[in-house]
Amino acid sequence: MKVLVSDNISPEGVELLKDAGLSVDVKTGMSPDELINCIGEYHGLVIRSATKVTSEVLDAAVNLKVIGRAGSGLDNVDRVAASLKGIVVMNTPGGNTVTTAEHAVAMMISLARKIPQATASMKAGKWEKKKFMGVELYNKTIGVIGLGAIGSQVARKAQGFEMAVIAYDPFLSDEKAKALGVEKVDLPDLYKRSDFISIHTPKTPETAGIINSETIKLMKDGVRIINCARGGIINEQDLYDALVSGKVAGAAIDVFEVEPPTDNPLVGLDNVICTPHLGASTQEAQVNVAVAVANQIVDYLVHGTIRNAVNFPSIPADQVSRLQPYIHLAERLGTFAAQIFDSGVESIDIEYMGTASSINTAPVTIAALKGFLTPILEDTVNFVNAPIIAKDRGIEVNETTKPDAGDYRSLIALKVNSTKQDLYIAGTLFSKKAPRIVAIDNYPTDIIPEGELLFMFNEDKPGVIGNIGTLLSKNGINIARMHFGRDSAGGTAISTVSVDSTPSPKLIEEIKKMPHILSVKLVLLP
Repeated sequence: MKVLVSDNISPEGVELLKDAGLSVDVKTGMSPDELINCIGEYHGLVIRSATKVTSEVLDAAVNLKVIGRAGSGLDNVDRVAASLKGIVVMNTPGGNTVTTAEHAVAMMISLARKIPQATASMKAGKWEKKKFMGVELYNKTIGVIGLGAIGSQVARKAQGFEMAVIAYDPFLSDEKAKALGVEKVDLPDLYKRSDFISIHTPKTPETAGIINSETIKLMKDGVRIINCARGGIINEQDLYDALVSGKVAGAAIDVFEVEPPTDNPLVGLDNVICTPHLGASTQEAQVNVAVAVANQIVDYLVHGTIRNAVNFPSIPADQVSRLQPYIHLAERLGTFAAQIFDSGVESIDIEYMGTASSINTAPVTIAALKGFLTPILEDTVNFVNAPIIAKDRGIEVNETTKPDAGDYRSLIALKVNSTKQDLYIAGTLFSKKAPRIVAIDNYPTDIIPEGELLFMFNEDKPGVIGNIGTLLSKNGINIARMHFGRDSAGGTAISTVSVDSTPSPKLIEEIKKMPHILSVKLVLLP
């Protein structure tokens, strides 16, 4: 077995691979063509963020069995193409948690006390004591966006400074928030009340640009913003304008929409401190992720054991063909449900009916949880840690089975529950390759769960379908499929429109304002 290490990782990881009897080549800094030309001879590939594993690379990877990322982010890997080729994609979630949280807190302190600016002044031979007046953290309110592993660490450390911690996380239960000693709030409330805002969420369609001109207007005058998560979560031009106007007193940025950030005006502002994506850059973290990914590669190539895979659960080989269609269906049910659910989750009940009641449900339940958690948490969720993440967020997970599936041969249903909202979504298999969503709440439907979908609640009135089609047509968006369901004639209905290109936020707002439309969600599925 041959393994290619195409990005720089700590030597401890390389030695572990060699000690396991694997043949290892370290070739960093390759061009895409160079990678394509050599990848065919390798069974394993170890990367960080520099290597782009595109569909073209995967087409040439005729022997590749596993891709291991020394870190959590996987936006540089075409996971759909890898899955279609049966290539396991692994990451190492958790290895950077403490390091990234400590960096965020260091950035917050430096921002509050203007330490980098004062250092630069001193090194220039100046003594400008009055120029660098700072603010205390004591008794201030920090708003943490995303209370996962890193966000939770930041919250605990902020409490050590006697700061009040408020947090937004759509998957955070009331019980978990209480256990962490934080106040759970919605985003507008967080923006209005925070003296400091620290971002700890992946970049997804829902989080891209959540800090923008409109949300900044909600914030306190003199707010300070820290981003050690992902570039693109902040609209950089809008932040620049707010920093120049003084609405935002300062920002500490470790990640940028384009890296390296050449000609980025934020870097030149005196009230911005910035670092070159150093959140995970400590000796300890780099050793941790290198050793972790090496052990995972060895476990798979040498022992056949899958750990921390983002695209494949650990199931016996003789059950793969039977379980894979159910896993595929359950993951998409979870992903769909997460994108139309608007409240913190208390529990998820998963019911297996008909022939689905006789399968090994454990990996299918994990697939449903992974699907549900992924739209917000993205690369940090995989088939191994999904149950742990759900438990950490106080989400209770229950399974039930019954032999009767009503009108269907098999049925899997998810019931997502909270104190404010409940959601029921059910799906079936028309064949191994034809999953369908057949019910949402009390509405029967027939949705093919793939691609980009507009999901709407609307009044069951004439003209709704025609108006939607006309508006999409005017904006150059082709409709692939439409599915409908209603509770009664003239009552409330659901409409699901599958489209060939992504509607803009502006267009979605236009749809919301159309007659008889009650709500609109953009749902993205693999």
